[in-house]
Amino acid sequence: MEWIQQSDLLPFVLEQRAKESPDTIFLTHVDGDSLSYGQSYELSLLWAGALRDIGVGEGDNVLSLLPNGFATYHAWLGMSWLGAVEVSLNTAYRGHLLRYTIETSRARVLIVARRYLAAVAEIAEGLSQLETVVVLDDPADGAEVVGMPQKLVSEQEFFAGAAPIGPPGEAGPRQWTSSCIIWTSGTTGPSKGVILPWAEWYPFCEVVTSVTRADDVLYHFLPPFHVGGKILFYSALLRGFPIVMREVFSSSNFWRDVRKHGVTHTVMQGPMAMMLASAPESPSDADNPLRSMGCAPLPPDLPGFLGRFGLTGVNTYYGMTEIGLPFASAGFDLPGTDSCGRLRPGYEVRIVDEHDYPVEEGKVGELIVRADHPWTMNAGYYGMPAETAHAWRNGWFHTGDAFRVDEDGNYYFVDRMKDTLRRRGENISSFEVETYVNQHPEVAECAAVAVPSELGEDDVKIVVVLAEGSSLGHGELADWLAERLPRFMVPRYVEFTGRLPKTDATIKTKKAFLRQNANPENTWDREKAG
Repeated sequence: MEWIQQSDLLPFVLEQRAKESPDTIFLTHVDGDSLSYGQSYELSLLWAGALRDIGVGEGDNVLSLLPNGFATYHAWLGMSWLGAVEVSLNTAYRGHLLRYTIETSRARVLIVARRYLAAVAEIAEGLSQLETVVVLDDPADGAEVVGMPQKLVSEQEFFAGAAPIGPPGEAGPRQWTSSCIIWTSGTTGPSKGVILPWAEWYPFCEVVTSVTRADDVLYHFLPPFHVGGKILFYSALLRGFPIVMREVFSSSNFWRDVRKHGVTHTVMQGPMAMMLASAPESPSDADNPLRSMGCAPLPPDLPGFLGRFGLTGVNTYYGMTEIGLPFASAGFDLPGTDSCGRLRPGYEVRIVDEHDYPVEEGKVGELIVRADHPWTMNAGYYGMPAETAHAWRNGWFHTGDAFRVDEDGNYYFVDRMKDTLRRRGENISSFEVETYVNQHPEVAECAAVAVPSELGEDDVKIVVVLAEGSSLGHGELADWLAERLPRFMVPRYVEFTGRLPKTDATIKTKKAFLRQNANPENTWDREKAG
């Protein structure tokens, strides 16, 4: 990997594309709207001007609670020109989790789509630092909200009188400038806000651009509050191909979108590929323009998947918000569906025991990582110096993931050494699930654990000890949680038990025991219950 220059950073790449090909279409929404490079660049400067007019400046954190769409990325770019830092919020957040992330960010300004405003209004009285809420027009609309203590600014008011800032020149972001804060799952505590320097994005994008061609058309449906959505936007600019955008993944619309818009490449998560594979087969499955895709983890029957849909190849990888993508396959050359590839240039890794000493080749240990180049890994957890120091101990970033490597240099993700779950592309903190469950007045104690899903990754299971005398039912508890938790965090399985197994010394719940000793007679399945 070569040294990353300022001209390699996302805002400057867009600026260069706009200068070279101002009228070339860059963004197309499946609903019909489109923007050229020139229009996209001008909108980024207009956003910068409007944000500056409401007092946003260098070093300010600005919250965004927005769906995958054009405005989301232009808002991010506008902040970048000012040296402000976007704090991306998961659009499924509500209640305690939404309040916690907003308060922890210490931001004065929030940009929100109208459909999510009601969730903010529910907690507005408890937000001590938020001052201004900019409400964007939204095709999905939303209920009218009144009485919030924060100043509400409509989209029309926000842009009224705003003028694009002048060409930023070298005044824009630098490699070491913080680009955004993305929330990642907590394991033994609350979620943490990962600070990503601008330079960290470039090696992320190299994995996408290494398997794409200049004439590709990219299909993008990944959320902008995770790294995946931002990587695809950035990668398309670097490679110079257009994006076809849908707000969220839709298995029923996937192939229709691909055929209608001439899509040739996409990136998805393993459960999405499983949904496509589980659909009834059709003689026309391979009659589509899609050539290739990136996917992690890979579908178990990869040859069958490729043959059915007529794909040239699939590449795979492993990474985290904190570390980039240290492993990737060599293009479409895969050693097997269970490997996440080989070590990429620019990264150094070890697989170690609990004392950070390397384990023998082929043995399982924790993956730790560091980078050859500055600012290509995270700059810490925002407002959490102790957690940052713990993750970066001994000069290496500790992933908390169990890995092994074979004699040929292929790396394999084995399991999560932390108590994090991953469901349909979303990282879930067992701690946060347990926090919500324990708020129920008839719950004495609970533990959240991962259960393998038939779609790949995990489903959420809670093992619950009820308060004495409680007659609470499995379904009643699940319904109560569904009203309070983001959809992806709602448990699928509920098991009632008399006591949780504990360690003698630390009195910690033995989650490994719970995973290995399920009680099917006492376990309720939300999906089977309808």
